[in-house]
Amino acid sequence: MASTQALSAAAQDRKARLAQLKSLKRKQPDQEANDDSGAPAPKSPRNDSKPDVTATYLSGRNYDAETKGAKLGFENAPSEGQITLEKKAALLAEETKRQQEEEQAEKPLDLFKLQPKKPNWDLKRDLDKKLEVLNVRTDNAIARLVRERIANQQKLAKEKAG
Repeated sequence: MASTQALSAAAQDRKARLAQLKSLKRKQPDQEANDDSGAPAPKSPRNDSKPDVTATYLSGRNYDAETKGAKLGFENAPSEGQITLEKKAALLAEETKRQQEEEQAEKPLDLFKLQPKKPNWDLKRDLDKKLEVLNVRTDNAIARLVRERIANQQKLAKEKAG
C-alpha cells in the first residue's frame, strides 16, 4: 500500500512539473515579443524574415529542412572509403578470373588431357554387357555345386549313422 501511495505521489509531482513547463513554454513567445517592442534590436537579414518553425521544433534526425521532407536513407554509404571484406573478396575474384583468362590465352589445347585415362574403356564397356549373361550362368553353376556337396555330405552322414 505504501509503495502505491509513493508511486501515485511521484506521478502527481511529475504531472505538476510538466504542466509548469508547458505554461512556461506558452509564455516564452509572448515575452520575446515584449522584449523586441521595448528595445529595438539592430536589423539583420534573418530578423526580417520569420524564423523557420520547422528548424525550431524538428530535430532534423529524420526530417530534412532544406527539402522539407523525410530523409530517405543515406546520402553516402556508411562503408564508403573503407576497405571491407566484400571488396577484398571481389578484387580477389576479379584477379583470379583475369589470371585464368591469361593462362588459357597463352596455352594451346592439350590433346593428351582430352583422351580418356585408360585407352580400353570402350572395350570394357562392351565386354561388361556380354559378361552379364555369363555371370548369371556362373552363379547358377556355383549354387548347383554347393547343393550337390551338401547332399553328398548328408548322404554320407546317413550311411554312417545307419
